[in-house]
Amino acid sequence: HGGALPKWSFNELLLDIEAEIKYEGYIKRHLNDLEKQKKNESLTISNKLNYGLLAGLSNEAVEKLSFVRPETLGQAMRVSGVTPADISVLLVNLSK
Repeated sequence: HGGALPKWSFNELLLDIEAEIKYEGYIKRHLNDLEKQKKNESLTISNKLNYGLLAGLSNEAVEKLSFVRPETLGQAMRVSGVTPADISVLLVNLSK
């Protein structure tokens, strides 16, 4: 029938449950990080910030952020090539 749910085998169900348990902590931590970043989207970034001096930023992020010069963390989050890890580095440095 069109709306029927797929039937899972017992083994498939066990594997799904195992994956959820195994990665639960990682997923929660990642969601927490995203929530923190979302709360800090309006945090302003100095136009004098030298991205090359921030330990932990990827080379691509340094290049792109130096070119774009975002005014807020939210703008930096939307720059192509800037990863969540790069945003975390920025957030730590902006919070100092």
